Amino acid sequence: MSSNSLKVKKSEQEWRAVLNPAQFAVLREKATEKSGSGTYDKFSEKGIYRCAACSQPIYKSTTKFNSGCGWPAFYEAIPGAITSHTDKSYGMERIEISCSSCGGHLGHVFKGEGFSTPTDERHCVNSISLKFEPNANFD
Repeated sequence: MSSNSLKVKKSEQEWRAVLNPAQFAVLREKATEKSGSGTYDKFSEKGIYRCAACSQPIYKSTTKFNSGCGWPAFYEAIPGAITSHTDKSYGMERIEISCSSCGGHLGHVFKGEGFSTPTDERHCVNSISLKFEPNANFD
């Protein structure tokens, strides 16, 4: 996604002022939090998961499932909430997902792993890139 098409645009200095160092590393520098260390991996309340950088709604809790991977897993995003592109880092090819509003790195999508979800996709998302809004309804 071109930075010109983003709705929320900030300089590196502005992002550093609103994100803690760990959030900045994941959301702006595409780092990955350690497996099993995130707040939302085994979290199961009803509500909406928003981008931790810009607050755009990203996932409904009804699309979250336990994949056992150590990161929160969702089978689909709220329509228009994410963008994706091929990531060829670390000698492999994956689909990277980012917030469509601010470009913040969320994680990766894996397809065809055999989970019994409607999309046969696993959106493997860093907890630190999300913030949860309980009891939110987004229809």
